[in-house]
Amino acid sequence: MKFRLPRRLTPVRGLKRLPVVLLLAVLLLVAGTPLVWDRRDDPEPARPVPAAPVGPRTGGRALESAIEAAQQRLKNLPGDWTTWARLGSAYVQQARITADPSYYPKAEGSLKRSLDLEKTTNWQAMVGMATLANARHDFRAALDWGRRAEQVNSSAGSVHGVLVDALTQLGEYDQARDSLQRMLDSDPGVSSFTRASYDFEQRGQVGKAREALQRALADSAAPADVAFCRYYLGELAFNNGDPTEALRQYEQAITADPEYQFPYAGRARARAALGRTAEALADYERVTTALPLPELLVEYGDTLTAAGQPDRARQQYDLLGAARQLSAGNGVVDHLTTATFLADHGQPAEALEQARAEWDARHSVLAADALAWALHRNGRSAEALEHATNATGLGWRNATFYYHRGAIHEALGNRDQARRDLSTALAINPHFDILQAPIARELLDSLGGPV
Repeated sequence: MKFRLPRRLTPVRGLKRLPVVLLLAVLLLVAGTPLVWDRRDDPEPARPVPAAPVGPRTGGRALESAIEAAQQRLKNLPGDWTTWARLGSAYVQQARITADPSYYPKAEGSLKRSLDLEKTTNWQAMVGMATLANARHDFRAALDWGRRAEQVNSSAGSVHGVLVDALTQLGEYDQARDSLQRMLDSDPGVSSFTRASYDFEQRGQVGKAREALQRALADSAAPADVAFCRYYLGELAFNNGDPTEALRQYEQAITADPEYQFPYAGRARARAALGRTAEALADYERVTTALPLPELLVEYGDTLTAAGQPDRARQQYDLLGAARQLSAGNGVVDHLTTATFLADHGQPAEALEQARAEWDARHSVLAADALAWALHRNGRSAEALEHATNATGLGWRNATFYYHRGAIHEALGNRDQARRDLSTALAINPHFDILQAPIARELLDSLGGPV
């Protein structure tokens, strides 16, 4: 039986339909060899917004072997355009696994070489270029490359996958769902079911999101895929206020594939929520050493701040600046993470600049929330309210969105609405952010407590 998505969607009020992601992508690529990479993405997406699942993954050692084999083959057959495409896609994955964006220029060079050798039928390299563009947050380019690949091979699941990712991050949710249904029809499996889960989650359909992840888990054969699905089951549980269940899923993910680093970050988050601070900090130290991604450095720094260790927290925030510079130097633009961090850490003017840049690039609910929060932090709450309302318009049970809107309503003197939004935020997930959740509770108490 085919997995069907609902056909009728409710448009998000105020979000423009522009042909504009955690950073979302999947590659089920050339010559029958799947080379795929994993993400935060979510949501790329900035912390603390839930990341979007992007499909199964290949482990570090297997990936290194695939890269070496491709390089060796190209020494003997430099005109093999399929191997150039495979190598470029592997470099994208390697960048994600190692958090080293210097692989992106290598990926671009390999993929362009593949296209120089074969431009007309080379949908594999086109998908690779779309994946690279998604990883760099250039979602307009990702959409363009995905459409070009679709014209060559409209039946490939990986083609629909990169389109889903780009369209989702651009805020083109109806079009993203259409591409997702085509992916489910042509290539039902871990990659499509995890994307379906994220689609449901964004619309507040948590039960259906969980069912889709369970379907993906049932289709998982390799330990890496099991770990991937368990991790996102943990994310779904945590983001909906159940750190105990989240911890169980994260630990099962680690058991399935100890080399997969993201479950350690999830376990740190869950342990912190459960009051196991020392264990949480140990997990964060481990994962940020292996994956010094900006969003993970922020989480580690904030947990250190909450634990009363400001000097160590500042070290992580300083590393964040270095990670941003390294990413920017290799073509990655992440205004969203930067805007959220600056807004929450005393730099409102800079936060607004970053949030406006993100909104100019894409009109997603994530961008709407970031802009709303930055405007509020700059004392422009009346202007912020429309964007905050847009952010909640898709139906996502996102505690951060409701916290932000509640704080904005409170600043405008709308006490009853502020109380309702803050109550909703803390009912969804009382642990949504280790620094902001306590502020939300204090603000709600000042308004008379939960509704």
